[in-house]
Amino acid sequence: MAEFTMPSLGADMDEGTLQEWLVRAGDRVRKGDAVAVVETAKSTIEVECFETGTVGRLLVGPGTTVPVGAALALIEPAAEPGAPKEREKPDKPKKPRRGDGARPEERVAQERGPAAQPAPGPAKEQVPAPAGVNDGARGDEGPLIRHLAEQAGVDLDAVHGSGPGKRVTRADVERAAAARRLPARITPLARRLAGELGVDLSGVTGTGRDGAVRAADVRQAAPGPAAPAEQESSGAAAASPSAEHRPAGMREAIAGLMARANREIPHYYLSTTVDLAAAMDWMHEYNRHCPLGARLLPAALVLKAAARAAREVPALNGFWTDGRFSAGRGVHLGVAVSLRGGGLVAPALHDADTLELPQLMAGLKDLVHRARTGRLRGSEVSDATITVTNLGDQGVESVLGVIYPPQVALVGFGRVVERPWAVDGLLGVRPVVTATLSADHRATDGAVGARYLTAVDRFLQSPEEL
Repeated sequence: MAEFTMPSLGADMDEGTLQEWLVRAGDRVRKGDAVAVVETAKSTIEVECFETGTVGRLLVGPGTTVPVGAALALIEPAAEPGAPKEREKPDKPKKPRRGDGARPEERVAQERGPAAQPAPGPAKEQVPAPAGVNDGARGDEGPLIRHLAEQAGVDLDAVHGSGPGKRVTRADVERAAAARRLPARITPLARRLAGELGVDLSGVTGTGRDGAVRAADVRQAAPGPAAPAEQESSGAAAASPSAEHRPAGMREAIAGLMARANREIPHYYLSTTVDLAAAMDWMHEYNRHCPLGARLLPAALVLKAAARAAREVPALNGFWTDGRFSAGRGVHLGVAVSLRGGGLVAPALHDADTLELPQLMAGLKDLVHRARTGRLRGSEVSDATITVTNLGDQGVESVLGVIYPPQVALVGFGRVVERPWAVDGLLGVRPVVTATLSADHRATDGAVGARYLTAVDRFLQSPEEL
C-alpha cells in the first residue's frame, strides 16, 4: 500500500494538524480528490490525494499534529488498466468413462443441467391473492397517505410499508421524507458537531465531494458563535490553535519566511509606469454588454498580462532549489490575498496564461472567497511559480515586495491613478498604474527583469489579445 503523508503546503510549513477526514476506510479515491482538511499556522487547507485507489486505513485521528512527511493513511493503489490479470485455467474436457453408454448429445444435455430441459407439463395456473392482502403494489393507501407523500416528494413505490398487509403508514412516509432530506454523506466530525451545536443536518448544504457535509458546513450553519462548543467538543479543535491565537502563529510563520527570504535571496528591484487608457476603454466597452456578475475588474487585466509575460520570459517563472533554477511547469500565478483576521496567503491560479479573461475573473473571485473561508486546496498553496501582489484597492500606488521562496520573482501593481501623460506630443490626463518587479539576482539579471516589465506593458496596450 502507498502512504498518504502530511504534505508540505509552503516553504514555511514544518508541521500540520489534521482537522477532519473527508473519506473513510474503504472509500475509492482518485488522484486530486480532497481527502482531508489540514490546519497550518496560516490557514485551513483541503489536502488532495496523490494516488488513485482505495483508502486502506486511517493512521492519524482528527486533532493530531504531525510533522511534514508523516504517514496519515494507507492507500491501496488501483490496478492499472493494462495490468495483466491472472488467467483462470480452463477446465479440461472430461474424458468419457468406460462403460458410459450415453451418446455424446445426451452427455451434453446432462452437463447443461435442468435449465436446458423443457418444463414438464403446462404451467400452473396462478391463483389470485385474497382480497385485503397487499402484494406490494401501491394505490391502496388512503388519500391522506398519498397527499403526505406528494407534499414530501416521496415515491410510495419505493417505501417499505410497516402497516397491516405491508401498507404504508404515515410514520413510513415521514421516515422516508426525513431520509430524503438528509445529505447523501456526512463526515463523522460533522455529525458529532451537528449534535453538539444543535444543527439540523437536513437543512445543511454539503460542499464536500459528492455533496458531502463537512464540519465547516455545520459550523457555518450553527446559530450564533460556534467556536466555544467547537473547541470543547471536536478532537480536532483540542489540538489546533484557537481563532484568537492563529494570527500570532501566522505572523510568526510569515516573519520566519520573510526573514529567510531577505537573508538568502539577493533581491533587485525594477519599476515602470504603464498607460492603461487602452485597457480601461476596452474593459468598459466589454462590461457594457455583460451582466453585473460577469463584469471584469482591472485586476483581471493586470493578472493576465503578468501571466502572459511570465510565459514569454520563463527565467522568472520557476524556483531556485539546490543551487540552481528549475523552470515551472506552466504559469501558476500566485495571488496575494489578505485575510480578514490578519495575515495573508498566496494561492495559485493554475495555468493563468491560458485562461480567458472571464474565466480568470471567475477563478480569482472563487480563490479569494475560499482563501478567506479556509477552503483552499493543497495544490493551490504549493504550486505557485510566480506571485503577484496588488494593493491598488488599498490606495497604494506602488509596492516592492519580498520574494516568496523558492520562487525567484514577485510582481507588484498599485492603484490606477490619473496622471498627465504625453502621447504623440500632446499632453493629456490618462489612467496609469505602476508595475514593479522584485527578482532573485541568483537566477536572473536586470536585463531579464526589464524584458518582463516591457512585456507586461505591451500586453496591456492590446487588451483584446489577452
